[in-house]
Amino acid sequence: MKATEKKDSVRLAVERILTNYLEMNNHRKTPERFAILEAVYSFKGHFTLDELGQKLNDVYRFPVSRATLYNTINLFLELRLVVRHSFQGATKYEACYADDSHCHQVCTVCGKVTEVRAPEISMAIDQLKLKRFHKDGYTLYIYGICSTCQAALTRKRKSMNVKH
Repeated sequence: MKATEKKDSVRLAVERILTNYLEMNNHRKTPERFAILEAVYSFKGHFTLDELGQKLNDVYRFPVSRATLYNTINLFLELRLVVRHSFQGATKYEACYADDSHCHQVCTVCGKVTEVRAPEISMAIDQLKLKRFHKDGYTLYIYGICSTCQAALTRKRKSMNVKH
């Protein structure tokens, strides 16, 4: 399946999940909810509520209130269409339908977050037997110092040693 076909397939699936939920619970199918869903699934990676609101305003020309964003994201969390992350005190979100579980490298100096595919970890979690619990995904955070910050720290240490 080509990337664009997969993207279209995911878009249709998440729209169907949202539509079914709204109909089953007698909620209105508002254009705001569907615009937010489309914007969420257009991000490549993590985003904040502010970034989502900015994208809706600038790219989609569809401004929505902060309350609408917050309430809709909470609905998407409930439907497991979005996952919430807390990186170094910042709350970020990520579209998660049809996305493999994965690990995140988090630099404790600059806060940069990088996704890491780790098939060994996925296999170990798949084989993990849990009592009275059905697992359907995971997120793992690995904290450390990225190479850019490590190089800067090394340069700083060297320059301090030269002065003494």
